[in-house]
Amino acid sequence: MTDPTPTPAGTVADSAGNWVDTLAPQKTRPFLRLSRADRPIGTWLLLLPCYWSLALACLATGTFTGFDAWLVIACALGAFLMRGAGCTWNDITDRDIDDKVERTRSRPIPSGQVGVRAALGWMLVQSLISLLILLTFPLPAIFLGLASALPVLIYPFAKRFTWWPQVFLGLAFNWGALLIWTAHTGSLGWPAFVLYLSGITWTLFYDTIYAHQDAEDDALIGVKSTARLFGEHTKVWLRGFLTATVLLLGLAIILAAQDRNVLSLVIALGGAWALGWHLTWQLTRFDASDQGGLLRLFRSNRDAGLIVLPFLAIAYMV
Repeated sequence: MTDPTPTPAGTVADSAGNWVDTLAPQKTRPFLRLSRADRPIGTWLLLLPCYWSLALACLATGTFTGFDAWLVIACALGAFLMRGAGCTWNDITDRDIDDKVERTRSRPIPSGQVGVRAALGWMLVQSLISLLILLTFPLPAIFLGLASALPVLIYPFAKRFTWWPQVFLGLAFNWGALLIWTAHTGSLGWPAFVLYLSGITWTLFYDTIYAHQDAEDDALIGVKSTARLFGEHTKVWLRGFLTATVLLLGLAIILAAQDRNVLSLVIALGGAWALGWHLTWQLTRFDASDQGGLLRLFRSNRDAGLIVLPFLAIAYMV
């Protein structure tokens, strides 16, 4: 694949002209790019399962406390920091792959903006600040949060040994569904586990769309992905992931809200219904050959996830 438009020096090919390129101090830019601070969609996709989980936990217990207000803030800070640490780790492990892919060869490490040692230090700083936030949680949630490091560490290697690396991304990106439920209630519960599964199938949906951007380059260098695995049958698989996401989210809502009144349950289930409509809209516009369209569809999943929250909030107040 070739790109007729050269990437300006120091910028990243698929994210130029953002606030990092224009407003951040010059010396911080490569590190912020490592953390994908110039591309907030990943932070949103890490954050939204946390907020879904908190909303379901509040719905189940009928309480929203001052600590829950802190959880709202902690989730946002933690999502930004852990997404940054995870992306930094991903770029360290993928440095010999990224320089062979048109879309990624301008990233800080393969382009020479940041060395591996500096990147490791930056990853450690982000991880330690995240740990300080985690230590404000109840003990069961702290242990669960520490366990989240395992899928984060494994994910970058998944595309080397399985056609389903998106599953490993889903395991890492939706850990907040387990963590925040536990932080609110003090222990894991079935609603959190089912919500976690729903998040994983949602990740399979949106990241398969995203992976189609690199399918040709991935084939040349031997990197595996669901986009390559599904090929021309991708829409069929996306429809299956869509259906599973909605059904599992609906089941999580039912499990969490089973002691609520009927109106509250119906309103909460409206969130799963609305998410399903948004994913259906994405499916109708999926075109594997449209690079710009693929990126727009992927980014639209922020809105898809946000749609769920007003329904859960209203259901809690009814």
